[in-house]
Amino acid sequence: MIKLVCLGDSVTVGLGDSVRGRGWTGLLAESLESAELTNLATCGARVADVARDQLPRALELGPSMVTVLVGVNDTLRADFDPHQISTVLEHLLDRLHAARITVLTATLPDPGLMLRIPAVLRRPLARRIGEVNAIVADLAGRYETVHLDLARNPVLYEPRMWSVDRLHPSERGHRRLARLFAAELGERGLPVHLPDPEPTGADPTFWTSAFWMATAGTAWVARRCWDFFPAFAVLAAREMWKT
Repeated sequence: MIKLVCLGDSVTVGLGDSVRGRGWTGLLAESLESAELTNLATCGARVADVARDQLPRALELGPSMVTVLVGVNDTLRADFDPHQISTVLEHLLDRLHAARITVLTATLPDPGLMLRIPAVLRRPLARRIGEVNAIVADLAGRYETVHLDLARNPVLYEPRMWSVDRLHPSERGHRRLARLFAAELGERGLPVHLPDPEPTGADPTFWTSAFWMATAGTAWVARRCWDFFPAFAVLAAREMWKT
């Protein structure tokens, strides 16, 4: 029996999948033989939240495998601190390594490329994502995690891999992520069967996206702007000063 515990933010919660509460972690669990899944991820979680709130609960469960996918929410905040992120992530992975748990990690795709935001905002956001990814990649090598470089996977930047908000995977995207991790585990000798890459629901259409933006999307954008716009206005001004 594989006791799989998943840590992270809304991507690991499963937002964007057509099956509520399943997401890529549920699909991954289904691909493993005799796996018991506990998903501790929470929407909006940052690296510090995962280490403080989710890690202790995970260790209490005595898992044999833990997924850690987090960091994008840190890049969208005014108090972004790469040094603190590195310190906290190292502590988290050190605790899991000491418990002899197989850990799954991944770098993050650049959300600016999916959101199609102006270059003056996309470039500083890309630098932040790059800093987080460099930290994760370094720690993954040191702690020998099962690691995916999602940032450099061109397939994941296809529009159909993302839900209408362009920040969470679509069902197809969740299936792709589960398949990638399952394939890595298979190469390490675990018996797996890869999830079907084709979604059971339809890919988001242009009109679906337009309707979402006209209804829920407008309120969503307003909330996100309230969260990070002041900080990114400063970043954009600095970017314009450089050019």
